[in-house]
Amino acid sequence: MAKKTPLKGKIHNIIFTTNGRYAYLFDVWLLIFIVLSCIGVILESVPSIEKDWGRLLLFTEWFFTILFTIEYALRIYSSKKRFKYIVSWWGIIDFLAIIPTYLRTLYPPIGVLLDIRILRLIRVFRVFKLKKYMTGGNIMMIALDKSRPKILAFVLFVLLLAVVLGSIMYIVEGQQNGFNTLPERIYWSIVTLTTVGYGDVVPVTILGKIIATFIMILGYGIIAVPTGIVSAEIVEEKYKK
Repeated sequence: MAKKTPLKGKIHNIIFTTNGRYAYLFDVWLLIFIVLSCIGVILESVPSIEKDWGRLLLFTEWFFTILFTIEYALRIYSSKKRFKYIVSWWGIIDFLAIIPTYLRTLYPPIGVLLDIRILRLIRVFRVFKLKKYMTGGNIMMIALDKSRPKILAFVLFVLLLAVVLGSIMYIVEGQQNGFNTLPERIYWSIVTLTTVGYGDVVPVTILGKIIATFIMILGYGIIAVPTGIVSAEIVEEKYKK
């Protein structure tokens, strides 16, 4: 790893820590800019406001985006482990906070994703020394990270189960009852498993209703599993502290 220059060290201290007056002011102003930029995005989505103030809102959006882009570049430059920062939770959030503005030139509706910037306000816990909340947040993030393999395996199982159940309903109900294609039935089984129940297509046959009832009951158990996985990791991590 290359030796850190004095300038690089100062930038790292200001951006990544709260050590000193400049670091504190940097974080405070960053939070202010984030709030103002999110307000601008929200106002821009209102037709009457966009009509009268559209140019100003667009200018401010690009102004904040350029500032955040410079900040993101400086974070990469001054980071001790650049790749680790880029693929980290904060690195991804920081990247997503700027990319929609550039992409909206190709697809304007994507601009609303700029509200992702609001997630960066979590840094308020670090800025104002709310240690107990920051500790709680760290425990939650560690628990989610440790739960990821189990949850991914569980989600894969649910998807496979949805395919099987959708296929069964396709055979039982047939095309005459609205279960027209296999992909539509897989979609229906996912909607039913998650207990959303849009009601756009419903089973008509007795056997179909019995299977649907089984899927609905199964859905409640499926919802509880990820919660249990994460909760167990949170408890384990908490007692480690």
